Amino acid sequence: MDLVSQEHNIKNPNTTLTTQPSSSSSSPPSSSRYENQKRRDWNTFCQYLRNHRPPLSPPSCSGEHVLEFLHYLDQFGKTKVHHQNCSFFGLLNPPAPCPCPLRQAWGSLDALIGRLRAAYEENGGVPETSPFGSRSVRIFLREVREFQAKSRGVSYKKKRKTVNNKQITQSSSQPPLQPQPQQHQHVYYV
Repeated sequence: MDLVSQEHNIKNPNTTLTTQPSSSSSSPPSSSRYENQKRRDWNTFCQYLRNHRPPLSPPSCSGEHVLEFLHYLDQFGKTKVHHQNCSFFGLLNPPAPCPCPLRQAWGSLDALIGRLRAAYEENGGVPETSPFGSRSVRIFLREVREFQAKSRGVSYKKKRKTVNNKQITQSSSQPPLQPQPQQHQHVYYV
């Protein structure tokens, strides 16, 4: 974390979970593209929370607040997501324009949540209570992925690769979600 960010965090405690400079401040600041994007995403989320009515701090936000933030970001999306009644629903390359909305792409939302989850933990949040890992956020991302795949005619199936004539599935470091009965179903992008 650079000096400007440290001073900003001390003056504005709502931007991070802790106002203490981290012990890693003696090491040179990381300026990787990922770290810069993670910092920008975290600052954007904290600004969204400050503008929320009533204003919130990161420790007091829930998965529902994260979902509100993701819906807010949709207005800046660049991915055409066709409605079910659109004649281009399910076509990968539609032959003509249509009035369907532009949304954030599932991959962008998934990467954003990963960066925010990491930033939350770096700023003193406990992983078990992270709103970015909540069940509602995981369900939302899965539903967005499935609907966008149908809408755009894109497959998000796992890639397979072969090693020594054995086919294995590449997966993330987390185990797959086990199907659980849902009390209510969120319907987005319909």
